[in-house]
Amino acid sequence: MRTALKKDEKILLITRQHWLKLVLPFFAWLLLTILLIWWLNNTTAWIIILLAALYPLFEYINWRHNLWSVTNLRIIDETGFFTRYSKESPLDKINNVEYDQSVWGRIFGFGNVDIQTAAEMGETKYLLIHHPKLLKDTITHAQEEYKKTQLTSQANQLAEAIARTNATITTQPSQQMIADELDKLFVLLQKGAITQEEYLAQKGKLMGS
Repeated sequence: MRTALKKDEKILLITRQHWLKLVLPFFAWLLLTILLIWWLNNTTAWIIILLAALYPLFEYINWRHNLWSVTNLRIIDETGFFTRYSKESPLDKINNVEYDQSVWGRIFGFGNVDIQTAAEMGETKYLLIHHPKLLKDTITHAQEEYKKTQLTSQANQLAEAIARTNATITTQPSQQMIADELDKLFVLLQKGAITQEEYLAQKGKLMGS
């Protein structure tokens, strides 16, 4: 993977298209080789065979460098060796992930993955993915862990802010400060970071009851 990782970013999965992507170019080259040896079997035939081998080789290089990486922060889509293309989808912008497999896909382990995001493009479909369920499950699990981390971080920040306020303020806090802290508590309650009981307890402390 060529994309540089961010601070505290970890790779959870790297996958590519299924190896069946390479069957057609290699089969076409093999068939051409058999026909040329059968009909010609001379120096010209071998030169054509060697030149034709560039086609499956080119397809293999592209397949090798066409990958999807799932990290604890984002999905990275990289394509190309001679020409390069890269796209990123943050985990918090992904709305839904689906996959589908045909009968042959279940037998050989390939399928399609559909990712819907909040970005302008909205939906991206990746075809002939190796182990599509693994890719889908990895993204879903990464999203869940990302949400937990964000909520925990927000709760810790609020707790530290309240602790600093209680330690430094010896006089009655201003109405504006109380209102700000109540707003923060309410946001955490809506996001599920704290329970209703915790919200009421903190609210009582701020209100002096």
